[in-house]
Amino acid sequence: MKKNIPSTFGQLGRLSLIALIVGSLAGAFAYAANWIGPAKLTPQRMINTMEADAGPHPGFRKAHGKGLCFIGQFESNGKASSLSKAMIFTAGSTSLIGRFSLGSGDPYALDSSALVRGMGLYLKDAGGSEWRMAMNTPPILDVATPEARYEKMLATQPDPATGKPDPAKLQAFFDAHPETEPFRQWQKSYRPSNSFANTSFHSINAFRFVNSAGESHYVRWAMQAETPYQPMDKNDTDPDFLKKDLAQRLQQGALRWRLMLTVAETGDITDDSTLAWPNSRRQIDAGTLVISQIDEGQQVCKNLNFDPLILPPGIAPSADPILSARSAAYSESFNRRMREGVPVSTAKVAP
Repeated sequence: MKKNIPSTFGQLGRLSLIALIVGSLAGAFAYAANWIGPAKLTPQRMINTMEADAGPHPGFRKAHGKGLCFIGQFESNGKASSLSKAMIFTAGSTSLIGRFSLGSGDPYALDSSALVRGMGLYLKDAGGSEWRMAMNTPPILDVATPEARYEKMLATQPDPATGKPDPAKLQAFFDAHPETEPFRQWQKSYRPSNSFANTSFHSINAFRFVNSAGESHYVRWAMQAETPYQPMDKNDTDPDFLKKDLAQRLQQGALRWRLMLTVAETGDITDDSTLAWPNSRRQIDAGTLVISQIDEGQQVCKNLNFDPLILPPGIAPSADPILSARSAAYSESFNRRMREGVPVSTAKVAP
């Protein structure tokens, strides 16, 4: 009998160890899934909050809900090939699909209601590599981290009694986040244009360009409109004037934007989107975005996710935490609307 005791205890020990490992793994998965422990910020929570603010709109994008698909090409002049080995920067033309959008999550928002507009692009080079861009009108962001972004979303939620954000909550957020000041100054001075055609768009985040020699440079870029700026008419009550305007302009010919690359210098912050680089930084004109037509059926970009982390060889992300947060949120939004299928409301016109 005594000879069996060590064996029995050994079996019990092994079973206890296995139970401990399984329990630890289960606890880890539960924590990762936000089932136990302190509440964590997840893409699901971000999108849930966006949907709560904009209202339920099954089948639509949860951010930039109202948009307009287009078709065009990027005509590279070859000047950016010194910065990046990406085939798209080789002199020549690359077909593309894109989408203009409003910053609101409401697919039925008035065109005049959104200060921020977006441009998403999908390019695929001759070698099969993809580059997806997600650009917006501001050159910088108001916050530097996903956590601060979520805090602002909560602070700007409408008060049920007034339908507007609580000024005290909003001020408390600004007091706790002085990094928002540069964006707030831009917000005060910026006046939207009267057309997508004369709106310029920015990458906001920095990316690392790598050339054929293995040299790296951090870059931000902007799509600068060639169409002269004109301010938006505040008295224009047409809820879809941007779409109608673009259709009219394209009847007269293609529309163009210059892809301008701004190259960082030593000491420039590349992982904080609230900080602008000095105006003296070197700029390179990389080529021209040419838009030739609108997709009236809104099908060409319907299933596209403009994830800013889908990049070709020669372009890599910076360490900016907003980039990974945007990518994760876009993925969650994409998966939800794919599950939801065709938008439930077909009575309204929302591209």
